[in-house]
Parts: sequence; C-alpha cells; structure tokens
Amino acid sequence: MTRSVSIFGATGSVGLSTLDLIRQHRGDYRVVALTANGNAAAMAQLAREFNAELAVVADESAYTELKDALAGTNIEAAAGPEALVEAARRDADWTMASIVGCVGLPSTMAAIEAGKTVALANKEALVSAGALMMAAVRQSGAVLLPVDSEHNAIFQCLAGGKIDQVRKITLTASGGPFRAFSLEEMRNVTPVQAVAHPNWDMGAKISIDSATMMNKGLELIEAFHLFPVGLDKIDILVHPQSVIHSMVEYVDCSTLAQLGSPDMRIPIASTLAWPERIATTCKPLDLDAIGQLTFEQPDVVRFPALRLARAAIAEGGAKPAILNAANEVAVAAFLDDKMRFLEIASLVEETLTAYAPAAPINLDDLFSIDAGARRYAQNELEKLTRGR
Repeated sequence: MTRSVSIFGATGSVGLSTLDLIRQHRGDYRVVALTANGNAAAMAQLAREFNAELAVVADESAYTELKDALAGTNIEAAAGPEALVEAARRDADWTMASIVGCVGLPSTMAAIEAGKTVALANKEALVSAGALMMAAVRQSGAVLLPVDSEHNAIFQCLAGGKIDQVRKITLTASGGPFRAFSLEEMRNVTPVQAVAHPNWDMGAKISIDSATMMNKGLELIEAFHLFPVGLDKIDILVHPQSVIHSMVEYVDCSTLAQLGSPDMRIPIASTLAWPERIATTCKPLDLDAIGQLTFEQPDVVRFPALRLARAAIAEGGAKPAILNAANEVAVAAFLDDKMRFLEIASLVEETLTAYAPAAPINLDDLFSIDAGARRYAQNELEKLTRGR
C-alpha cells in the first residue's frame, strides 16, 4: 500500500535525505505536505517534483514567490507559523519532523496531538519540551520514531526486548573535530574548523554542537525521555569511527549494537518504512576495510557541555529548555565571530545558573522560558563583547 507522508524541513539535510529515499521508492509513497523556512524557489521545485498537495514556507514574506512558482499546478501554497501547524494536522500516515530549533515545536506537537506516526529529527523540541511531548504521545496514542542515528540505533536494539530488562544504554559519540585538541588549542579554533565534522555531513548548528559535544548532551536528554530506564543507566562513550551508533546492554549481560556507515539515510529509512525495511543506495558497512573500532571515555573538562546537559536533565523542570535556548544563542554568536569557542559552554552555564523560572506546564510556559533564557544569554553576550 502507498504510504502518505509529510516532511517538515524539506529543504534541510534530513528533509532532502528523506526525499532522496522517496525518490528511490516512488510507487510506495505519496507526498502530502512539504515545508521550508523561507527558500520559496527550492520549496516550489521539490513540491513540483513530488507532486505534493501542500507547500508551506514559515516566512510569510516568501508566500508570494512560492505561490507564483506553483502557478499552473494543483499544489496549494501557504505561509506562516499557523500554516505549519495546520499542515501538521493534515491526514498523513507518516510525518518527518526535521525543522531545526524550537521553531519546529508547534508543528511537531500538532502532529503528535493528532495521534500521528512522527519521525523525530528535531532534537531541540524533545530537549526543551520532553515531559510535555511524551505526555502528549501517551494521551494521543501517537507513535514517536527517533531519527537521530544514536536513538534510532537504540530503538532498533530494543526491538524484541523489554525496557525493564535493560541494564544500560550507551550513546556513542565521534568526539567531533577537536577530540584530540588540548584546551589551549581549542581556545582559538574558528567556525570553519568547527563545522568540519570528521565523519558526518551536517548543518552548521549541529556541527558546532558536535564540536562542543553539546550535541551528545542534548541526545542524552532525548534518550532520557525516549527510553525510560533512568538517567543513571544512560552512558556516553567516544567512538571516533562512528560505526557503532549506540548499544543496549540487557540484564543478562548481552549487549546489542547497531552498526552502519555514517549516512543519515540509514536511520531515516528505518523510520520511513517502519515496521518494515526498504533498500537504500547507502554504502554497505565494510568492517574489513575499517580495520578496527576504538573507544574512550569522554573528557568533561575539555567538553563541559556533557556535564551541563546531565545536570540540566537531572534537575528537570525548566533547565533543559534553558540549556537549549542558551546554547542556540551561543552557537549563533560563535558562527558570527562574536565569541570564542570555549565561551559557548561558559555562556550556557552562566544562563543555567542565573535564570531559574518555574517548570513549564504547557507550551506557552515553555516559549516564555525559552524567550527569557535567550534574553539573558544575549545580555551576557553583549557584556562579553563590550569587555573586549
């Protein structure tokens, strides 16, 4: 049977990888909705290629360009935050949530509240609103499929197993481009160096998060919500080859690991076809060519983001949302050459320490916390830049 799909963040790396898989299996999928931030030309081109029912740009100023580009087709054009939410409520068998940042939270929650099968690639949404999101999943009966390679690996390793029989979950981390750098060497690294990930081809923000290892800290928080084994049973292990994507150890001391080439199309395909599997054109894993797999403990002194993330989810309440918001401000400032690499974690820690609102009970509370954390982080950033 043909599966109907909607893709939020269609022009981003995850969205384009998803569409590449659909391109390989055209007869098996029908595209309902595609969304992008503001690239109307790219959005229109994809909507035409896949004959989408609806194309949405979040930036309302791009609406006219999108509508004109779709003239003469039966594809509906829409724009703005509310249009994204309405698109998420449209009837689709499967929804890819890959809008980067908290701006993707309303549409993701709308799809969850509608009881849909949601492939989650927006880590910031689950980090900031994990408790609210998982409560919505339980209430609506939605199915949440993790797309991040690490969480997808855990999901696959848990197939046929029981969560109460898990002794430990291990998230693997590449260590990023500065895994072997000293603190002194990291003081002067540039954005160009930081976005050059050794294994994965990712966007700028997630590449910086990988370089600081905040990405792994955010994934720790995600794993806490997705796989309720308790924080003390979730570990992080540096694995530079990025071949083992995560591991699950059971109470009988059996350890299951999911291995694969570092290609996001592999975990995306796992969710796109779930509970079945589809063929991909990804490079098969060649362990003989790789030769060896190595592991090491992460260094929380050189990479304090790991410590900050674990402390944030341990405290709970508003802290994970504050962590995420402050990190987004800090990463953007680093990419704009407004702060140094090691100052990213410092700004996040200062915001976490000083800003202490009550725990959110709904999305309005959450967005208020997010905005407050961004204001505080921005003020601290301005103090920092004035001092230079």
